[in-house]
Amino acid sequence: MASGIRDKVAILGMGCARFGERWQDDAEHLMVEAFQECLADAAIDVTQIDAAWLSVGFDAMNIGPSGIPLAMALRLPNVAVTKVENYCASGTEAFRGAVYAVASGACDIALAMGVEKLKDTGYGGLPVRSRGTMFDMVGVTGSAPGNFAQVASAYRAKHGVSREDLKRAMAHVSVKSHANGAKNPKAHLRKPISEEQAINAPMIAEPLGLYDCCGVSDGAACAIVTTPDIAHGLGKHALVTVKALALSVSNGWELQGMGWDGSYFHTTRIAARAAYHEAGIRNPRQEISLMEVHDCFSITELVTMEDLGISAEGNAVRDVLDGLFDADGAIPCQIDGGLKCFGHPIGASGLRMIYENYLQLLGRAGDRQRSTPPAYGLSHNLGGMPNQNVSAVAIVGLL
Repeated sequence: MASGIRDKVAILGMGCARFGERWQDDAEHLMVEAFQECLADAAIDVTQIDAAWLSVGFDAMNIGPSGIPLAMALRLPNVAVTKVENYCASGTEAFRGAVYAVASGACDIALAMGVEKLKDTGYGGLPVRSRGTMFDMVGVTGSAPGNFAQVASAYRAKHGVSREDLKRAMAHVSVKSHANGAKNPKAHLRKPISEEQAINAPMIAEPLGLYDCCGVSDGAACAIVTTPDIAHGLGKHALVTVKALALSVSNGWELQGMGWDGSYFHTTRIAARAAYHEAGIRNPRQEISLMEVHDCFSITELVTMEDLGISAEGNAVRDVLDGLFDADGAIPCQIDGGLKCFGHPIGASGLRMIYENYLQLLGRAGDRQRSTPPAYGLSHNLGGMPNQNVSAVAIVGLL
């Protein structure tokens, strides 16, 4: 009988490159920048790494079809490098590979690296790659803003929320993230905005305005993981361990039947339940004290609060407006700026989220540090589109 991975794997070190428009740097430079911080934090030598996992969302744009660029950039000691991709959950997928390798006993020390070099494409959102007349992201059609705008409309209809209240709540989500990102020296966007600016911004896809949408960035983030015993033997005292990792992938139900009403993310609910069970969390609203969720659009963050069981169904608007998820609220969300302001290099985002939770747990988050370190840090990724996606939930905490 499977028993899960709770507390079987410790994070030995983490690192994150500065996100942004890194025109002068290639993907290898970004990986090296993140790795240097990570390796120094882990206080080991590169020769002690047994295996590595590399995540890239758009390999044709910046890396290519293998893990060789990671091995070459970091001068890894000819170990196995596995390249993975899982839409916007790719960074968490790389972390999952490294964590499972250590938990299984196959590796003593493993590396997870996520990277993306998107700005060079010259496209404001995710690049559109075509093969003939077919879009090669199978089943994903139309624009991302257009698809997620439909979630907002479905949510309003289901819960009887007025357009004005929903716009105010989405504006609050964006204002919060911009205020948090302004305190983060590694964030892509570091300029606060007002609620008025957010509400009156140019419309992208009704009801999503300009400030309801995250952009894309260049960046990299990484983690080195091992067992708690090895970490203690290397002189680490305060340990952040993995409490749970869960992944759920759409099987076509959302597209093929009448059961899904378009107002929520089915896979997120499944992944959240699995993660809470593995971590031993019974009441997430009371036990989770810090979150990084996939705020590709402000409506995504709002709906995810309900999918994660933090807000009751139909109550996320009120919780957002009450400041529950603000930096000084009971359950801060996107305290580093989130995808909206820290940035969204697709392959790196999942690891960047874990990086922030890791820093907060150890009291090393600088100006954005919570006065009381969190008990658990949760991160959530949503890759794909509302009707066909992959969701990942990772929970970390002190041992």
